[in-house]
Amino acid sequence: MPTVGRAKVLAYRTVTNQLHERVDADPGDLAILDLGVPNVPAGTARQALAARTSRFDGALSMVWSTRGARHLHRPGDLPGLVTALWPISDADAAARFGSQQVPDGGKLGIAAFRAAAEAFAAVVTGPTAKGDASRGVSDRVPEALTYDCGPCRARHVSGSLFQQAGLAGGVQLDEDAPSSVLLPVGGLSIPAGPGDPSGLIRAYLRLLGPATPADVAKYLGTTRTALKPAWPDGLAEVTVDGRAAWIPQEALAGLLAAEPVRGVRLLPSSDPFLQARDRSVLTPDKTREKEVWRILGNPGALLLDGDLAGTWRAKTAGKRLAVTVTPWAELPARGRAAIEAEAQWLAAARGLPTAEVTVGRGDT
Repeated sequence: MPTVGRAKVLAYRTVTNQLHERVDADPGDLAILDLGVPNVPAGTARQALAARTSRFDGALSMVWSTRGARHLHRPGDLPGLVTALWPISDADAAARFGSQQVPDGGKLGIAAFRAAAEAFAAVVTGPTAKGDASRGVSDRVPEALTYDCGPCRARHVSGSLFQQAGLAGGVQLDEDAPSSVLLPVGGLSIPAGPGDPSGLIRAYLRLLGPATPADVAKYLGTTRTALKPAWPDGLAEVTVDGRAAWIPQEALAGLLAAEPVRGVRLLPSSDPFLQARDRSVLTPDKTREKEVWRILGNPGALLLDGDLAGTWRAKTAGKRLAVTVTPWAELPARGRAAIEAEAQWLAAARGLPTAEVTVGRGDT
């Protein structure tokens, strides 16, 4: 069994995530679109694209995707994505949305997803405000899938189920609307049988692997036990710092040949690179891990030569983007100039003409 260390894994992921060089390509051609690009908070998806391509404003669809979170996807991938995200069993369905809000809802299993998806199809027939859609769906699903909301004095469908069933119900989000507006999508249908996440699992292992079944299950918002029947064939087992992990067989050669890369990227807080669930590989320092992944308000991450090297935050100041970078160590001489250049891409992704950078002192 091949053995690799953290440095080689990060070098491999930097290349597979196309963070080693910016390309002049349509965003839909980027490999990360195989998983989708998270857009939490709003606007970060386009910043993630700008870290990889100079053409980050291509036509993509915003949908509730993995774990019900907003993602950008290729429009042509949506029919397959419905099947990939649909639960494979009642146990899987319960794991994905069960909560204290609707303690009996999980017992309905896949039927809960079907009821919510059918309600969406009936309610969202044109541009619909999220609140209106929520009321319409809540009125149509079994009572076990709703809960009493004190502030609203009404019963609401489980928020987790609501967002995870939207795509199967033929719903996408208006990316340009100032508030949440849902739009109907043609050509999508509610699965008649269990889902098939095998392609999505392989995409995760190719882009964010090597990884364990537990890593993938956590990414998909389910449990390892529930996901086990869908674990695909054609995987290579490797050891990463003493831990067994898997990667698609066809990607193994690229992993073993991975070499350190040079360069700087300012990754938004929900960048696909940061979605890997093995955070001890991304940064083995627990203190640093807590700086990057907070309970609320995650900063962006400074990627230096394929490794996390600090954090950053940005705010609009007039017609410019004010970017503050906090490195974890003294930057190399080339680092400051590279950060300045990357900040300009961030500004462009936010529709601003320029950026102004402040770099803090690295730890000594």
